[in-house]
Order: sequence, then C-alpha cells, then structure tokens
Amino acid sequence: MSSPSSPATSGLPGQVTAVILAGGLGTRLRPVVQDRPKVLAPVAGRPFIYYLLDQLIEARVPRAIVCTGYQAQQVEQTLGPRYGTVQLQYSREQQPLGTAGAVRLAAGQLATPLALVLNGDSFCGGTLTHFLHWHRRSRFLGSLLLVYQEQTDRFGRVALGSDHTVLAFEEKRSGLGPGLINAGVYLLERELLERIPAQVPLSLERDVFPRWAAQGLLGGYPTRAPFLDIGVPEAFHQAQDFFASLDLPSLS
Repeated sequence: MSSPSSPATSGLPGQVTAVILAGGLGTRLRPVVQDRPKVLAPVAGRPFIYYLLDQLIEARVPRAIVCTGYQAQQVEQTLGPRYGTVQLQYSREQQPLGTAGAVRLAAGQLATPLALVLNGDSFCGGTLTHFLHWHRRSRFLGSLLLVYQEQTDRFGRVALGSDHTVLAFEEKRSGLGPGLINAGVYLLERELLERIPAQVPLSLERDVFPRWAAQGLLGGYPTRAPFLDIGVPEAFHQAQDFFASLDLPSLS
C-alpha cells in the first residue's frame, strides 16, 4: 500500500493546536491500572501521555489542550503548565461528554484554525509532520490518520477511496481481516469543530465521523507505522515492550 508523498520535515508552528482526549473512565483497563486515569498509566517507566507529548515536540506543535474528566486533578497536577516546549492548557468536563463533546468544549480555547486531535490511549509511530502537511495540501476539512493492520476485528475498518476520501466505517466484529483502522489521530479545521453541538454527549467515532464522511468532508492518510492502543489489559502489557522496541528518544 502506498502512502501520499512525503513533504518537507518542518512543522507548522502557530497554525495548529493539539487537543488530547484524556478524560475517559478507562473501565476496561481498571483491572491493571486502578489508581490513575489511562493517560497516566505507567508504560516502560513513564506515563503513557508523555509519548504523545514527545511527538508534539518533534512536530514543533507549541500548544496542547488536554481534555480532562475522570480524575482530572491528577492529570493536571502531574503534567502542569508545560511539557518541554509544549505549553499545556486544560479543558475539564463537568459531566461526561464523549469524544466529540470533549473536543467541542476544548474548541472554546482554540486560537488556531486547525486542531490536531489525539486519543489519549493510543499511539501511532508515524511522523505527525507529514500528516500535517498532507492535510494542508488536501481539500478536506477533516483528515484521519489510518494504519494498516493484519487483524482489524478489535478496531473496525475504514473504507478509503482512490482520492483518499473516507467513504465509510465498518464496525468492529470478528472475521474482518486486514485493512485500514482509525489510529485515533485527526486534523480538524476549527470551522468543522464548531458544527458539533455544544454541551451534548457525542462520540466522534460513532456519531460525528460517519455523518461527515457521508458529506465528503473527511480524508484519510494511510500508513503502515507501528500502532498501539492500551485500552485493554492485554494491550497494556504489550505496551511495555512496544516502546522499548521502537527505541524512541525522550524529547522533553
């Protein structure tokens, strides 16, 4: 599978703000991580969210809004106002709003025309800079980072057109086989975020993206980069070796 051509390696400082979804309850992970939210789960000696923040430093993204909810105070106290070169702000839910509702709430603090949205419990090893530049050259108001997987049963699949338009989402089920999955990394124009109803619990994946895809608003950037989702105990245990095998530098 070929990916879109690689752009220059410089970042887009001042044009994009990261939004990290860190407010989930993490109920499936509770048997192995009981005293903290998922984003602070210890992976290879570091809170999981540090790996995401290192990617932002590498891509020269200067600011991130962390969407908190469950155990919000612990997240905010652990991370503080800055991580390396990344300035941190917080958008705290007073009630669970789902992924779309959380992003819509954070949009009130967005000072750039573009949001780089990251799921706080998954990691894609590809360079964010290439994805950022590809989105800027595309015609889409929203772009999804897609990762090829041999087994997509746990995640569901994304159908992609020859022009990189996201056509449809296949629900997770056994027997799906290989294909492209949603890697939990999105580039969304602010004007698109403002179409999400405010203070309404909604899921990006289930409620919002299928509707936007039907309107031709979403593009997909396919990659074969290493991918990890720590949302279940088995995957969390695998994460300990995953990052060691990637030999990633600590950029903070």
